Amino acid sequence: MSTKVSPLAPAAFPTLTPVAGVRFATANTGLRYAGRPDLMVAEVPAGSAVAGVFTRSKTRSAPVDWCREALKGETARVIVCNSGNANAFTGKAGVAAVEETAAGAAKAFGCKAEEVFIASTGTIGVPLDASKIVAKLPEAKAALSADAWEAAARAIMTTDTFPKAASVTTEIGGVPVTIAGFGKGSGMIAPDMATTLNFVFTDADLPAPVLQELLKAGADKSYNCITVDSDTSTSDTLLLVATRKAGNAPVAKASDPALRKFRKALDGLLIDLAQQIVKDGEGATKFVAITVTGAASNAAARKIGLAVANSPLVKTAIAGEDANWGRVIAAVGKSGEKADRDKLRIVIGGVPVAAEGAAVPGYDETPVAAHFKTQNIDIAVDVGVGRGKATVWTCDLTHDYISINADYRS
Repeated sequence: MSTKVSPLAPAAFPTLTPVAGVRFATANTGLRYAGRPDLMVAEVPAGSAVAGVFTRSKTRSAPVDWCREALKGETARVIVCNSGNANAFTGKAGVAAVEETAAGAAKAFGCKAEEVFIASTGTIGVPLDASKIVAKLPEAKAALSADAWEAAARAIMTTDTFPKAASVTTEIGGVPVTIAGFGKGSGMIAPDMATTLNFVFTDADLPAPVLQELLKAGADKSYNCITVDSDTSTSDTLLLVATRKAGNAPVAKASDPALRKFRKALDGLLIDLAQQIVKDGEGATKFVAITVTGAASNAAARKIGLAVANSPLVKTAIAGEDANWGRVIAAVGKSGEKADRDKLRIVIGGVPVAAEGAAVPGYDETPVAAHFKTQNIDIAVDVGVGRGKATVWTCDLTHDYISINADYRS
């Protein structure tokens, strides 16, 4: 965890609205970090519904496999997350560590092992000593608190420089409901189904199948639209737990009109958390929004946007405050998606830069260069072939990114 806080960090940890039935505790296991909590435990009431989306990496971690299987039960009681060790590419020992953790949590909290969800983040390929986690579970249970959101968010951090959290209140059928969550992520950020570790909670009374549909759609609009460095994690996990304490009328389908405001609020919260992750990108000094229009489909627009967002040439130009828009042109061209070279339009910071296959007549780089000196960079691209559109978010690529990752295991 870096001691140098991102210049894009919020001024303070947000004031979160508690979610009925959710409690947290943290502890230090000594798995890697000394002098700071590296274990987060969340407890939710019996009968809580759960949904999740996970990395589709072919080298996914043992905790991801466990959660994907546990999700079939549709209920959750406990989430156990450690930082400092990803328990990924650890073979049968990694599977055994997850099983030992789940059994220990089930015993400590009086639930089924299948109601325990497990996540790990940190170094890949290092065996995890689950006994260190299990030994701390009774201590964590005794320390559970409904107000420990910030402590929980900090405990799961690795190279993060600030904890990421958000909450929102909305309604279902006129009944007030709350959504709140936190996450971690700074490097190895390139989404594929979900990204990083994120835990979201609501008191809404919603069944697991409805939650799952809402979460998957929300992840596609948020976590699947961010990138820091084009590297997908082995451990990506996004969980949504509903304690069902709000008292709203039953909802059987995600398409129910009663969920319109809830869906919008959930999408907004997920976007907020995803953007915070980008703003804490390793070494980041600038937050970049890339909007693509005129694509063959929304999926094509997102792919084009990510091609621009993942381009080292684009990202280093932004870091160096060099208004080299030719790099954006090149990134669009390599995406593999349809684009009409002679209809392509680029606008940076509200200033038209290129159109009809060339620089705009009388183009003056001065306002674009000034825009590149700000912290929030806006790039708009229209590829001229259809009606597809998407917005993706990234950050610049600085020398600090190299330094952080070159020293990560030292």
